[in-house]
Amino acid sequence: MAKKFKRSYKFAVKTSLYITVFLSVAVALYAVFTSGFEWLPILVLALLTYLFSFFIIQYRVEHFIYKRIKKIYDNVSLLDSTTLSPSQVTTDMASLTREVERFAEYNKLEIETLKVREAYRKEFMGNVSHELKTPLFTVQGYILTLLDGAIKDKAVRKKYLQRANKGVERLIYIVKDLDMITKLEAGELHLDLEDFNIVELIQNSFDLLEMKAAKKNITLVFDMPYDRPVMVRADRDRIQQVVSNLIVNSIKYGKKGGTTEVSIENLIKNKVIVRITDNGEGIEKENIPRLFERFYRVDKSGSRKEGGSGLGLSIVKHIIEAHNEKIYVESVFGVGSEFSFTLEKSKKTPEVGNKSKVSKAAKAL
Repeated sequence: MAKKFKRSYKFAVKTSLYITVFLSVAVALYAVFTSGFEWLPILVLALLTYLFSFFIIQYRVEHFIYKRIKKIYDNVSLLDSTTLSPSQVTTDMASLTREVERFAEYNKLEIETLKVREAYRKEFMGNVSHELKTPLFTVQGYILTLLDGAIKDKAVRKKYLQRANKGVERLIYIVKDLDMITKLEAGELHLDLEDFNIVELIQNSFDLLEMKAAKKNITLVFDMPYDRPVMVRADRDRIQQVVSNLIVNSIKYGKKGGTTEVSIENLIKNKVIVRITDNGEGIEKENIPRLFERFYRVDKSGSRKEGGSGLGLSIVKHIIEAHNEKIYVESVFGVGSEFSFTLEKSKKTPEVGNKSKVSKAAKAL
C-alpha cells in the first residue's frame, strides 16, 4: 500500500496535520486562558480542520501540477498533452518522469518509423524517376533526331518512329502498373470472384509465353498430368496476371535450356497451393525480404536489359493479399527459386496431389 500511496497524498496529509496541530493548540490555549477547557469541541474542530485542509490541499496541488505539466506538454512538440489526464498527475516525480519517458519513447519510435518511411519514399521516388526517365529520354532522342532532318529519310523515319512508339508503350505500361498498385493498396480495385479451372488458366499462360520461353530454350511444364480440372474461387483475370507475372520472372531469370515447372497441391481442406519453380540463377538471402517492393531490383543492370516495369512482383503480392491469401518465396542462389501462393478451392474442386504442406524454408511475405 505504501508504494501505491501517491506522494501528493503524503504531502496533503502532513501539511493538513501541521495546520490541524497548530490550530488545535491555538484554540486549546485560547480556551485555557479565557473560559473553560473542553476536549470534545477541540477534537471535532481538529477533525474538521484536518479533513477540510487535506481535501483543499490535495485538490490544489493536483490542479497546480496538472496545469504546469500540461503547459510543458503543450510547449514540447514531441509530447501530446491531449493524452494527459488529471488522474495521471501527482507530485511523485518518479511517476511523472516515467510518464514523460513513456511519451518520449513512443514518439521516438514514431519518428524512427517516419524516417524509415522517408527513406523508402526517397528510394521509391528515385526509382520512379529512373524508370520514367529512360523511356522518356529514348522517345525524346528519336523525335529530336527526326526534327533535326532525319524525318526526310523514309527508312530512318519509320524505324525511329517505331522505336519511339516502343518507349511510349513502356511508359504506358509503367503508369498502368502504378495505377493498379495504387488501387489495390487503397482497396478500390474490385475483385470479380468466380469458380474456374486453375489448370486451364496456367495452360493458357504457357501458351501465351511459349515464344518468350523458346528464345532461351526454357521448357514450361506441369509437374504431372492434370487430367481433371482443379476448381478454385478467385478473380480469374487477376490470377491470370499473377501466374503470367511469375512465369515471366522465371523465364527472365532462368538459365538457357532450363525448366519452369508448375504444380498444384492440396494445402488444407479448403485451400490449394500453386508452386512455380525454376532452376535459374536464384536469389540471395538478403534480397528476399525486399523482393516484393515496388521497383526493387535484385540485379539492377541485368533487369534493365530484360525490361519490365519493376512492379510485377509488387502487383502479384497485392493481388494475392486482396484475395486474403498468402504468397511465399524460397530460393537458393545459383540453384533456383520457387514462388507459391494459396487459393481457395471452389466446392467443385476434385482432389489433387497428396503433397499438402508448405516447405519449412518458405517465407511468407
